[in-house]
Amino acid sequence: MILAAGFGTRMGALTAERPKPLIEVAGRALIDHALEQARAGSGRIVVNGHYRADAMRDYLAGMADVRFVEEAAQILGSGGGIRAALPVLASPEIFTLNADAVWTGAGALAELDAAWDGDRMDGLLLMVPQARAVGRNAGGDFSIGADGRLGWDKAGAVYTGAQILKTALFADTPEGPFSLHEIWNAALAGGRLYGVAHQGGWADVGHPAGINLAEDMLREAPDV
Repeated sequence: MILAAGFGTRMGALTAERPKPLIEVAGRALIDHALEQARAGSGRIVVNGHYRADAMRDYLAGMADVRFVEEAAQILGSGGGIRAALPVLASPEIFTLNADAVWTGAGALAELDAAWDGDRMDGLLLMVPQARAVGRNAGGDFSIGADGRLGWDKAGAVYTGAQILKTALFADTPEGPFSLHEIWNAALAGGRLYGVAHQGGWADVGHPAGINLAEDMLREAPDV
């Protein structure tokens, strides 16, 4: 699932007439960067939308491998948006991707899949050290223990917006808006939230300065 419903308020005038996932980086809409990552995996792709949902629906029309799910009545947040899409996703384990990042190096989903161990994990988050988090202005998110377990830590590594989650984590959540933090806290409480480091580049394009920074990262990335 690609999370693409937000208002993009940090983008200012750039999102006055379009949703953030349609902002271009290096000549391609952000949603296309996310779809490139998603298509490297397998299974159906779901994209949600709320702000300027008609523009998102029109852009995705004709993509046979993509299902658009609109949050029409209200925006549901990161957790509520995933919960609402679970009947469409129809899987006990799902990948999720944020729509406001750009990547280099190995595919994000392949890195997660290679490290996934459903016997001991309920969630696995793809992380980067703060020093390699291009465009990130808000500090870190989690510390990563020697065994890969995560703990909240603003001085720690940065969550890239890519993860694997067991959908059973949503079993007792209510309908309506809520944050992924509630899901992560449930997994943390059981010692079952883990992280793995992304080996390539990653850029946060949630704010205007992130566009040029991401384009610089892409230009400087080694050919593979």
